[in-house]
Amino acid sequence: MALRAGPIATLRTKGVEVAMRILIVGNGGREHALLWKLRRDAPGATIYATRPNGGMLPLCEPVEIAPTDVEALSGFAASRAVDLTVVGPEAPLALGLADRFRAKGLAVFGPSKAAARIESSKAFAKDLMREEGVPTAEYRTFTDAAGAEAWIREQGAPIVVKASGLAAGKGAIVCTAVDEAVQAAHAMLDDFAYGEAGREIVVERFMEGEELSIFGITDGDDVVLLLASQDHKRIGEGDTGPNTGGMGAFAPVSIATPQLMTEVRERIFRPVLRGMARRDSPFQGLLYLGLMLTPEGPKVVEFNCRFGDPETQVVLPLLQSSLLDLLMAAVDGRGLDRLRPRFREGSAVTTVVASAGYPGSGPRGLPIDLDGVPEDGVVVFHAGTRAGATGLETSGGRVVTCTGWGETLVEAAARSRAAADAVKFEGAQLRRDIGWRELARIERADPTGSTSIPT
Repeated sequence: MALRAGPIATLRTKGVEVAMRILIVGNGGREHALLWKLRRDAPGATIYATRPNGGMLPLCEPVEIAPTDVEALSGFAASRAVDLTVVGPEAPLALGLADRFRAKGLAVFGPSKAAARIESSKAFAKDLMREEGVPTAEYRTFTDAAGAEAWIREQGAPIVVKASGLAAGKGAIVCTAVDEAVQAAHAMLDDFAYGEAGREIVVERFMEGEELSIFGITDGDDVVLLLASQDHKRIGEGDTGPNTGGMGAFAPVSIATPQLMTEVRERIFRPVLRGMARRDSPFQGLLYLGLMLTPEGPKVVEFNCRFGDPETQVVLPLLQSSLLDLLMAAVDGRGLDRLRPRFREGSAVTTVVASAGYPGSGPRGLPIDLDGVPEDGVVVFHAGTRAGATGLETSGGRVVTCTGWGETLVEAAARSRAAADAVKFEGAQLRRDIGWRELARIERADPTGSTSIPT
């Protein structure tokens, strides 16, 4: 069975061409962006999605199965002869969804449960990096608060305390004082503030620098890197306040030079992939690298086993060539080394519009008005939305991400902000400074130019 190139992706089987059947697991902003891109790559395909949000519904056939129901999803994919399953969130992968699909002979883009440990266990990932010589912050792992407290007091602050398990992107606490770090460690280990995710913690030295997100599509051996992006984790402008799942992102990033990307591929991605293979856990899927550019050189902050959110919402709109071809090559284990992704000129910026109270709990079921959102150079990716009895309504903390693109970062940021400002629901909150570091670099490089974003 082979993928045919062309405007409508088809499969040739026994001499007959049939339209592809694709299943997307997940229903957030990342999955909407994946659906949006794959629909463009394969307009004639049948695309299913699990419990799709309000924005995904017009683009797919809904599947009323939870993304974490591994057995039901594998049964559905087998019964519909799905040609490719693309897994968005980390939880199904950590539960072994890819293993179950492969056991049934189903093509799936995503790592095995054993390989997904690179995200589901930060302790595993740090040990892997140490053994493979991959640069990262000095660290220790703990299951008892007393031991963690002793090491924290020995190291001093600032210092970072992380839940080792999956904590929805919110399990890392950057502590500026020793007592704050001690309190965080006790909260995780003694008070179970993050449940099972915090039964083991990683305490690591604070790294100073600027952070990048880099996606690597891999078949377990070869790896293709996509554009580097930068997300904004803090809730407040100027990167203040608590961490979130991400309040916005932009791409490309000027400091991600070709030389840096080559170094990252050779010194980080390839050793990690070799190390995973040696551990009988070859990684096939999307390996996400969180990278810190420190004064001592690039160091790994974290790995994820899937596309990042909201970085996916800026990388994919800039990808001109086929994402589907990359995914199929990674799944087949053939031809990935011959593919060179092409990206459009210019920049993309996405701004998250979140519910009141985010990153904590907040109201649900509030009506959403998108009528005033401009359409030129903008796409709205839905995250926490659903189709209510009277129209679109909120169903999560991060409600939508508004992606704008343009010839310059200034233009893309202006479009993104204008779209986000036009999203209306009670208590909506957003950051209006997405891309501020890059804009400052542009200002320094050309003081006579204008980097101010129209309000």
